Amino acid sequence: MPPEAAGETAHFRALESLYRAAPINALFPSSLEILEPGRSRITFEVTPDTFHAARAAHGTLYFKMMDDAAFYACNSLVSDRFLLTTAFNLVFTRPIREGRITAEGRWVSGKRRVFVGEARLLMDDGEEAGRGTGTFMRSHIPLTSLDGYRPGG
Repeated sequence: MPPEAAGETAHFRALESLYRAAPINALFPSSLEILEPGRSRITFEVTPDTFHAARAAHGTLYFKMMDDAAFYACNSLVSDRFLLTTAFNLVFTRPIREGRITAEGRWVSGKRRVFVGEARLLMDDGEEAGRGTGTFMRSHIPLTSLDGYRPGG
C-alpha cells in the first residue's frame, strides 16, 4: 500500500473514531464507515423512542443522520481541519417506522474552503425515506486537537 493510501486509510479510521466519540451518538446509536474518499455510510436502528406522536421517526433523526453522512463524506477529503455545517436542506420522501436504516453520504463539489455533500436515507427494502444536501466549511479547528480523532482507529 503506498504511503499516501496508508495515510488516507488512517484518516478514515480516525474520522470513524471521532464519530464514535461524539456524545450525541449516545442518544442516537449508529455506526459510521468511510468507504472511500468522498463516500460514507451510517447505519442505525429506528426504535419507538425516536417517534413523534403519529408513531414514525421524528425529523430530528432524518436531519442528524443525513447531515452526518454528508459531513463525513466531505471531511474524508480534508485531513487537517474539522468542517462545520453551514446549511442543510432536507426532503422527507417516506415515513420511517421501526427498522434498520442506512444513510449514504457523498461529496458533490468543492475542495478548498466550502464543500457540498448530499445524503439519502434508505430503508432495508431499498426504498428511499429522505434526501438532503448540505454545505460545509473548513473551520479553524485542527482535527488532531479533537479527543476522538485517533489515526490508529
